[in-house]
Amino acid sequence: MRIFLPFLLVLSACSSPDVIRVGSKNFTENVFLGELIAQQIDRRTEYRVERRLNLGGTFLCHEALLAGEIDVYPEYTGTALTAILEEPVESDSGAVFDRVREAYAEKFQLVWTKPFGFNNTFAVLVRKEDAQGIETISDLAAVAPNLTIGFNFEFLEREDGWPGLSKEYGLAFADKPKTLDLNLVYQALEAGQVDVAVGNSTHGLIEKLGLRMLRDDKGYFPPYDAAPVVRQATLERFPGLREALDELGGAISQVEMQRINRELDVEQRRVEDVAKAVLAGLE
Repeated sequence: MRIFLPFLLVLSACSSPDVIRVGSKNFTENVFLGELIAQQIDRRTEYRVERRLNLGGTFLCHEALLAGEIDVYPEYTGTALTAILEEPVESDSGAVFDRVREAYAEKFQLVWTKPFGFNNTFAVLVRKEDAQGIETISDLAAVAPNLTIGFNFEFLEREDGWPGLSKEYGLAFADKPKTLDLNLVYQALEAGQVDVAVGNSTHGLIEKLGLRMLRDDKGYFPPYDAAPVVRQATLERFPGLREALDELGGAISQVEMQRINRELDVEQRRVEDVAKAVLAGLE
């Protein structure tokens, strides 16, 4: 994909075969998971780690991984299934993991290691004071013509994003969706800039800002179990790396991830400090 070429050329000029390069997407939770991976490699191996966190969206990180400009980054199974593999939605968590693991190995020579332990699905959100009689996304469809909605640009384009969601539930809002930075959609909803927002279910601001998550009563969204994705060539070059990454399997529950995001986004704790504390708890 040529749109990534300038970025990847810059990374290539700085690459070294002697280090493990850890990347991440450009939102708080994924940056944290990238830092967690980096610190885990630091503590469990003697290999040098280079952090390339906060790179950008899904497709940029995936292309960087394929090009060998990063060696590992945290991804979500539902995103891999629908956005990367462009396959139909599947609701069974185990089946989705098995499918993306097999397809990534066959098509890309990439390996999914053990999931962290939580599912960060999309969250359709409203303000609590506006949620009377609106508990599900189906309920929202009846009042949507009087409301506005906002979400990040990637959701507008994704196979599991806005086109399919609006069709599945018959959602028609007063205006075209507003596209916002993913880290700003929660504040935009709380401030009244939009009436409905689509964010991430584990985000710490949902509780802090008094937002209500509507139930996906038709099961539109697939599971989004987070896990490290690593190049097969990297695992072969660095013995013991697979074992170090697998130790992170099941380390973070849904509730724990919500707490971590609250510490990062609300309490403004440093990503490095929170990752260090989480790893200390695994001892």
